[in-house]
Amino acid sequence: MKFVVHEHFASRHHYDLRLEMEGVAKSWAVPKGMPLKKGERRLAIQVEDHSLEYMDFEGEISEGYGAGRVLIWDKGEYELLKLTGKEIKVKLMGKKLNGIYVLFKFPKAGESAWLVIFTG
Repeated sequence: MKFVVHEHFASRHHYDLRLEMEGVAKSWAVPKGMPLKKGERRLAIQVEDHSLEYMDFEGEISEGYGAGRVLIWDKGEYELLKLTGKEIKVKLMGKKLNGIYVLFKFPKAGESAWLVIFTG
């Protein structure tokens, strides 16, 4: 299955992690970017699903929701290691991101909040 991390120069610069899953791109906004060091964690806010075609998108989003430039920061394949309602564990195999990442629901920060952690 495919994954992509978009760098999004919107009103607030952030990154979007997208995982091909269940016929759509499940998506999380990661304001400070993906963790790169073992044990690092970042807040990730789950946003609406996107079409799989959007995973290859680079360009300018016009005025309105999400306006701004979008670049592919990294992409590749991933292996799903665990999937529950509160945890998603994947092995990312990209150009920049390689290793095990875990997304945990983080309800203290809001209904859509998750933590993404690089475990090695």
